[in-house]
Amino acid sequence: MEKPLWAPWRMEFIEAEKPEGCIFCRFPAEEGEEADQRNLIVHRSARSFTILNRFPYNNGHVMMVPRAHVARLEDLDPADFTDLQAELRRAVGAIRAAYRPEGMNVGMNLGKVAGAGIADHLHWHVVPRWGGDTNFMPVLSDTKVMIETLESSWSRVRAGFGA
Repeated sequence: MEKPLWAPWRMEFIEAEKPEGCIFCRFPAEEGEEADQRNLIVHRSARSFTILNRFPYNNGHVMMVPRAHVARLEDLDPADFTDLQAELRRAVGAIRAAYRPEGMNVGMNLGKVAGAGIADHLHWHVVPRWGGDTNFMPVLSDTKVMIETLESSWSRVRAGFGA
């Protein structure tokens, strides 16, 4: 029997006032480890980057983002696409090394109605999963128990990339 993955705390993201411009364009433009930590960027490649989700479904939930501001997958330049897929492979390896999950969800939500929180800039999601990682807390009390802070996740995932 399937068990839904509930994330009611994400409503904070949905209802929050959105910043001007695209964060997926703005964040990688800022240079240096301090900026990367503030913006939760754990790795950069030539044409894409990996960033922690500020409103994660589980600890270690990352997104791989092309630097090109593109909403439609078919509009992504072939070189950007190749780099993004290589970044996805690296991120899966980094999450596996950092968290030792029993499984992972890997996916891309194309368009707002498909669940994209930032629909104008496509990106992959990788969510580490463990047996029993959903429990009564989100269902009964709209509370998700996260076992580590975003700062700890940033350090752990960054180390998984070998940084």
